[in-house]
Amino acid sequence: MTHPNGQRVFLVDGARTPFLKAKSGPGPFTPVDLAVQCGRPLLARQPFDKAAIDLVILGCVNVIAEEMNPARVAGLRLGLPESTVGFSVQINCGSGMQSIDTAYRYIRDGSHQMILAGGAEALSHAPLTLRQSAVEWFGRMSAAKGPMEQARLMAGIKPDFFKPVVGLERGLTDPITTLSMGQTAEVLAHRFGIDRKSADAYAMESHHRLAAAQSEGRLADELMPAFDLDGTVYDHDDGLRPDSDMAGLAKPKPVFERPYGKVTAGNSSQITDGASWCILASERAIEAHGLQPIAEITDSEWAGLDPSIMGLGPVLASTPIAQRHGLSVEDIDLWELNEAFAAQVLSCLAAWNDEDFCREVLGMDGAFGRIDRDRLNVDGGAISLGHPVGTSGNRIVLHLANAMKSRGAKRGIATECIGGGLGGAMLLEAV
Repeated sequence: MTHPNGQRVFLVDGARTPFLKAKSGPGPFTPVDLAVQCGRPLLARQPFDKAAIDLVILGCVNVIAEEMNPARVAGLRLGLPESTVGFSVQINCGSGMQSIDTAYRYIRDGSHQMILAGGAEALSHAPLTLRQSAVEWFGRMSAAKGPMEQARLMAGIKPDFFKPVVGLERGLTDPITTLSMGQTAEVLAHRFGIDRKSADAYAMESHHRLAAAQSEGRLADELMPAFDLDGTVYDHDDGLRPDSDMAGLAKPKPVFERPYGKVTAGNSSQITDGASWCILASERAIEAHGLQPIAEITDSEWAGLDPSIMGLGPVLASTPIAQRHGLSVEDIDLWELNEAFAAQVLSCLAAWNDEDFCREVLGMDGAFGRIDRDRLNVDGGAISLGHPVGTSGNRIVLHLANAMKSRGAKRGIATECIGGGLGGAMLLEAV
């Protein structure tokens, strides 16, 4: 919430890597590798010394064993002083936004002046795990006393002990409802009457908008090329399908609810690797270092809801911000709403335009209103870009700030649904 007596907080600059689609094995970069790839050029173009950064916060969901507390590892690899504290945050898909919100609150409350806040994720490095029955068997084997007991245990070995379980699959299944994230999107599609054709049309538009943003150079300031150890250059989001059309999108079968489901691989976010950083600063820091901010962060909100309809998190998190500031739907010039699934995004739009829903759930007198699609995800989103879960919340805040600046927009909201039944939102205003 906004505190009138707190410091003003500004988004000064930011950068991200290209989002690289996960393929058949681990990608070329770990989460910290990605954070370093975009962090180095970002810091190199700043007029201040790295020691001016008070704190490093990094969102990351799938932390790998070699990079425990990736914020600290990334900070040291980026050349920040050893005395600069770094800590990591994890709130599933909201992790990258949580890093910004934590930084925002620290600066607002006066304990810090400048913070490097980011998100990093390498979903292609998600671990393969053993089944619980296999883990128990190996435990008994390690505790066996002598070859006779080991031989007896060997008789109980089963082939599926050696069939690994993809950790990412477990992570994308809600432990309370046992629904996968895609199934929660199907629940919303049924509730709000979202049909397959509408979902596919939204996905097609996402690809076309990203293609236009790439070709017109609108991502140039925020996207930094990445270089692997073999010298290969990665300079664009490689999940883009610029020729995406309705005929092609009609071909994939529903993934989660066959044969009548609305959620397919074509109208869902892509599994990708990527990182993003934002530099947040107080007014005092801006004046001390002669910085030119992109936008001011003026409010934030987190919401909890039934995990089976987690996709409505943006509605429950964004609406209180609008109410606190007396904003109508027309007062918000741009929206960045993370595209977990096309059906989920369309359900949020339908909920905001549903009088009964807004009265019963949001406590409003009537519908919040229809969000103009020309104000929503103007340069594409996770369906075309990809969704590295610990990063996306950071990227949408950064891109919202850049899009507001380039389009002369006064006000914007970045928001996302979060697995587990949560939602996050941030309000940005022009400077």
